[in-house]
Amino acid sequence: MPNYSATFLGTGTSQGVPVIACECNVCQSSNKKDKRLRTSFLISVDDKNIVIDTGPDFRQQMLANEVKMVDAVLFTHEHKDHVAGLDDIRSYNFKSNRDMDVYASLRVQEALRREFSYIFADYKYPGVPQVKLHEIGDEAFILFESEKVTPINVMHYKLPVKGFRIGGLTYITDANFISDEEKEKIKGSKVLVLNALRREHHISHFTLSEALELIEELKPEKAYLTHISHLLGLHSEVQKELPENVDLAFDGLKIEF
Repeated sequence: MPNYSATFLGTGTSQGVPVIACECNVCQSSNKKDKRLRTSFLISVDDKNIVIDTGPDFRQQMLANEVKMVDAVLFTHEHKDHVAGLDDIRSYNFKSNRDMDVYASLRVQEALRREFSYIFADYKYPGVPQVKLHEIGDEAFILFESEKVTPINVMHYKLPVKGFRIGGLTYITDANFISDEEKEKIKGSKVLVLNALRREHHISHFTLSEALELIEELKPEKAYLTHISHLLGLHSEVQKELPENVDLAFDGLKIEF
């Protein structure tokens, strides 16, 4: 059996925490667990590294976690806080001397081609990122010749977003609805990572109570909450409210599964 581990590269919302110019107690907190870069996740399978989403803080996250190689990138969706750091994969191009395998739905691929037109130009400027695009549909696909990745379709208000199940872990961010059919793909996961933006209702994200209700329904052995807003509250206080099998994730948290 492969050895699986994961690192929370970022656990914040599109603005991150602290939010620029905000003076709330969370944004002014000195606790490092209240400092949240934009949401991103690293899964390691033996000696291979998979990054889910390359947000604006991608370079900083790679340096902070001393990630020496990335072998594949999976994109959940095309919002800027999930794709803006794609340019920095070129460092891994230079090191590996190969194109980066990037997996995304056709809609997300179209957005990447618009946002990073120079990467996909017919005549490329020397040194631009080298990318090999792979389509994600509804069916499971294989990474590294043997590692099964199961896409999970969730909704971010009216925008379809991909979650992913790899081994015993399911990762879902930027969701506020999951159909019964897609929930079946999640059931049996030992670890579930799920977004929980804040306490108040939001048009496109699960609230804390909604996330906890879904965790209770799906019954993973362990759950972690991510994509956290400064409006949720101080890490130390929120953590005290959570069930025994649920933790509020924080940047740099490493887990095995």
